[in-house]
Amino acid sequence: MTELSLIRNFSIVAHIDHGKSTLADRLIQLTGTVAERDMKAQMLDSMDIERERGITIKANTVRIAYPAKDGQTYVLNLIDTPGHVDFAYEVSRSMRAVEGSLLVVDATQGVEAQTLANVYQAIDANHDIVPVLNKIDLPAAEPDRVKAQIEDVIGIDAQDAIPISAKTGLGIPDVLEAIVTRLPAPKGDRNAPLKAMLVDSWYDAYLGVVVMIRVMDGIVRKGDQVKMMQTGATYRLDKLAVLTPAMRDIEELGPGEIGVFTASIKQVRDTRVGDTVTHEKKPADRALPGFKPAQPVVFCGLFPVDANDFEPLRDAIEKLALNDASFSYEMETSAALGFGFRCGFLGLLHLEVIRDRLEREYDLDLITTAPSVVFKLHMRDGEVRDLHNPADMPDLTLVDHIEEPRIKATIMVPDEFLGDVLKLCQDRRGIQMDLTYAGSRAMAVYDLPLAEVVFDFYDRLKSVTKGYASFDYQISEYREDFLVKMSILVNDEPVDALSIMVHRDRAESRGRVMVEKLKDLIPRHMFKIPIQAAIGSRVIARETLSAMRKDVTAKCYGGDATRKKKLLEKQKAGKKKMRQFGKVEIPQTAFIQALKMDS
Repeated sequence: MTELSLIRNFSIVAHIDHGKSTLADRLIQLTGTVAERDMKAQMLDSMDIERERGITIKANTVRIAYPAKDGQTYVLNLIDTPGHVDFAYEVSRSMRAVEGSLLVVDATQGVEAQTLANVYQAIDANHDIVPVLNKIDLPAAEPDRVKAQIEDVIGIDAQDAIPISAKTGLGIPDVLEAIVTRLPAPKGDRNAPLKAMLVDSWYDAYLGVVVMIRVMDGIVRKGDQVKMMQTGATYRLDKLAVLTPAMRDIEELGPGEIGVFTASIKQVRDTRVGDTVTHEKKPADRALPGFKPAQPVVFCGLFPVDANDFEPLRDAIEKLALNDASFSYEMETSAALGFGFRCGFLGLLHLEVIRDRLEREYDLDLITTAPSVVFKLHMRDGEVRDLHNPADMPDLTLVDHIEEPRIKATIMVPDEFLGDVLKLCQDRRGIQMDLTYAGSRAMAVYDLPLAEVVFDFYDRLKSVTKGYASFDYQISEYREDFLVKMSILVNDEPVDALSIMVHRDRAESRGRVMVEKLKDLIPRHMFKIPIQAAIGSRVIARETLSAMRKDVTAKCYGGDATRKKKLLEKQKAGKKKMRQFGKVEIPQTAFIQALKMDS
């Protein structure tokens, strides 16, 4: 059992690529937590996809023993958090389990949008914050300018910011001393009833569900009967351990400590993140104030390319959902694509990561339909419905008005690209809320419709600013707008996988682009195929795919002209009949390409 005064719990927060995981590596290495021969870069990023993309997706924890200069040995619990906006949920969860944060800022790039978002989460959680300037070994580093920027933009004192280079290990001992001297020790009462917060849970093939907890009050021992206060379920603890990153068994966990337990739990669904764990016999009188559950904002359909893969896809999605509390799914069917799932994600990167993991870890070939957001339909009878899939849009005469989700977007961009960024936001129906300067960088705050952002806003933003802009958003509210459902008809048949919700003013241009694209993507048949974009019964754009011609008169040499005419008339009648019964084959790639229309 560790004394409370010798424990420090902290997380590392920063923008993408400012060096969080590398700093975590150096802290682990310098304290000898992991033997030199077992060290590898980004030690805490355990998933293949994290290592490949060079990003952190799951917040990971490690317990470090540090002999400080004052002669005491401290226990440091470090949580390395993701930087991407799609995984902000992981960050907010980790913040509640710790008392302080190291704010890492790249000394060459300065404060970025995601730095701001993550720092505000730390401030909301009442953290003590220690600013750290990373990458000061680079020739382009400007520590003094970045310190001033931290003070201007975030408003925290940065004069004592610690200059380090996480790559070379320069200044890391100063960081360890600052953690001990500048961050607070946790509070808690050993003798009170057990109160532990459930921070995370994941599925392990050998151990079942592994649950990570942060003990607030009381003591938990191996073999205890514990109860989840939200679900009311009770379990007996089989194993209690701390992560150093490997699991190390211990007998008990006291206040302020972070550890994991297993209790033969079968489903991760039984362990809700933010729940309070207490003793069954002597429970705590009231639960901890958990977290808000993650709200998926982007929805898309996942369908197997081969219809026989539906069962393996269902198994794979169920297993993935075990490890990712923020991913939701339900079954759906589509006339064009067969059986599949409608899945909810926190953003497009989250969608890509899940799709990559399904294809790679479970060896599946998938089709992804157009990402869409949740619209609220206010019906004439006063009922409010959620619309996840544009294909399910009810008859418009029953709908009074449609509301769409709006976001508050913060964009930080160098001055010379500001004009392009403002134009991009205006084109996406954005409303400017604020524009301020920090040095030579502008910070624009916009109110944007989420539906315009999910497609390719981020890619376009990066291309108009040569990669220098940074972007962060949060959902603000639902607001009424003039939205319509645009259907695509191929050979007079609606293709449900290609329906999208668009703003009425944009519908014609979007429809035109889409039908032109499909004309190139659908192979020619023996008959003419009309491709149309329609709103309700009104066609707003049309292209015609001409028929393949077979030369039926090839065998006629000379002779009377009526012979040729007769053959051509016969062909014409055959084509007309074929068109009545002809089914158009649309290749799978056409669905994906047609929806990437803005890119």
